Amino acid sequence: MTKLGTLALIVETEPDPENIRLLEKRLYDFNVPATGIADGKLFALFLRETDGTVVGGAYGWSWGGTCYLRDLFVPGDMRKQGHGTRLLQAVEQEARARQCDQIVLETHDLQAPEFYRKFGFEVTGSVEGYPRGHQYLTLVKPLLCAQPVPRVEPK
Repeated sequence: MTKLGTLALIVETEPDPENIRLLEKRLYDFNVPATGIADGKLFALFLRETDGTVVGGAYGWSWGGTCYLRDLFVPGDMRKQGHGTRLLQAVEQEARARQCDQIVLETHDLQAPEFYRKFGFEVTGSVEGYPRGHQYLTLVKPLLCAQPVPRVEPK
């Protein structure tokens, strides 16, 4: 084991994405034995131009019966045209396919909380002053029709 005094602590303002993935993997590897739940899976949906260029999309994961929507982005000039609705509906469809009981996301009051509320999300928590003069919000949408396990009648 490495001694604390021999480890360098370096602040990086542009961290290597591979190092971020390493931290995420190690956290997941800790969480699995702690919970006994090992069904974590990433998802990404992209809005692409005809040449394949990504212009928007959604990213997140499912784990332990919850779908976590990390990011959903539609460019400003493409908003109010149904793209966000398509993305959110596709996320919900994927969550249901993965038998999730809920979708959780975080947003700021300056972003799209009203958009999410239209789709049945409710604010369950907030942090005042993040960023200054605004709120950070946690929203949850229960998925009431997660697939039940079929019951087998004895013969």
